[in-house]
Amino acid sequence: MRVLRAAAVAVGIFAIAVAPRVLAVSVPGYAILGAKIVTVHGATIDQGTVVIRGGVVESVIEGVKNPGGVEEIDGKGLVVYPGLVDLNSTAGIDQPQPDPPKEPETREVSERWRRQQLVHADLAAAEFLRPESPDLGKLSGIGVTNALVVPKGEGISCESAFTDVAPPEIDPQYGRVALDPRGPMILKTPVALHVSFPGRGLFGAYPASLMGGIAFTRQAFLDAQHYTVAVSKSEATRDRPLYDPALAAMASAMGAKLPVAFEANSAREIRRVLAFAREFSLDPIVVGGVSAGEVAADLKAAGARVIIGLNYPERPKTLAPDADEPLDDVQARADARKAAGQLASAGVPFGFGSHGLKDVKDFLPNVRSAVSNGLAADAAVKALTLDAATIAGMGSRLGAIEKGRIANLVVTDGDLLGPKTKVKYVFVEGRRLALP
Repeated sequence: MRVLRAAAVAVGIFAIAVAPRVLAVSVPGYAILGAKIVTVHGATIDQGTVVIRGGVVESVIEGVKNPGGVEEIDGKGLVVYPGLVDLNSTAGIDQPQPDPPKEPETREVSERWRRQQLVHADLAAAEFLRPESPDLGKLSGIGVTNALVVPKGEGISCESAFTDVAPPEIDPQYGRVALDPRGPMILKTPVALHVSFPGRGLFGAYPASLMGGIAFTRQAFLDAQHYTVAVSKSEATRDRPLYDPALAAMASAMGAKLPVAFEANSAREIRRVLAFAREFSLDPIVVGGVSAGEVAADLKAAGARVIIGLNYPERPKTLAPDADEPLDDVQARADARKAAGQLASAGVPFGFGSHGLKDVKDFLPNVRSAVSNGLAADAAVKALTLDAATIAGMGSRLGAIEKGRIANLVVTDGDLLGPKTKVKYVFVEGRRLALP
């Protein structure tokens, strides 16, 4: 089954290279005239024109000038930004959840099932993407044009994919039989291997504690190292090991060839994953990062990046106003909104992720909260665009407005992080989306 899944993903990615721009309906061109243009990569243009044609930015100029042959959009009073990037999202992922054994005959049965769920490095987010998902439409409604999509799971859970939030319109003469609509949407896969240290499991199955979860994860990486060596030696001896798709996928992260995104929030957890990354020569990304600011120097020294979770910790509503809380919880709330500003000051690259938000409409307000707690507004915009695209491995194609880049843009009626600003237009690969 896993081999078939991998083949399906390979077919989809092959389609990216050879088919989508041929089989999709041709994209009209647009000229946004007289708008303020926040290029991110260069200087901001107070009044200029952005021309998009063929899915890319054709030109960015000062002044108001329509080159002809494209639809005009009056940009007076509007601001054009690169499309926003959500670096941790489950939007559009339709992932079947396996049923656990209801009454396992032995503890060994439950442990075997649990281990199978905890080492799923070969599970590809690209396989489970559903292009017509309304959750992707909700992202576009707030100006997000791209997302790093990650299936749910714990342990060594999956490989993420970087995708547009909307599929192209496919030419009816070809139909969806000829083209999987995921193919044109998925810009990069895999992006990273995602890891969290599992805790207590079903029926007390191992690992049943955080310490056990760390030991379990370390052993899995040791197994992947051994598997890699065994495969390499078998090329000469023909004594090959049994094919293991999960270990083969993990091998791609060895030697920092594929980033590994570790879920970690407290300073202690972050230091732990950085040590783990050093032990196995991994390229680390920290996901969550509530207290990342406290260990910014360690992150900088490790060359790590951070995906800050915008699902900030809150005081439980069930607590009485005068009830005491654990000091760690109080500290986490204080740290969460300050982390972005501290990382920016230390020169640690970071972006933001929506995972865990009850409503994606809180995405930008929570970034605005980070700005109120020490993050410069221009650094926030860069983290939402170019820095995020760079973390996803797409910084040369997305995240800035300049000639030749993919035309993923958001147009607002004011400052992006203004409390009353509204999204007026969103373009994905030059296509103007109908906003929800």
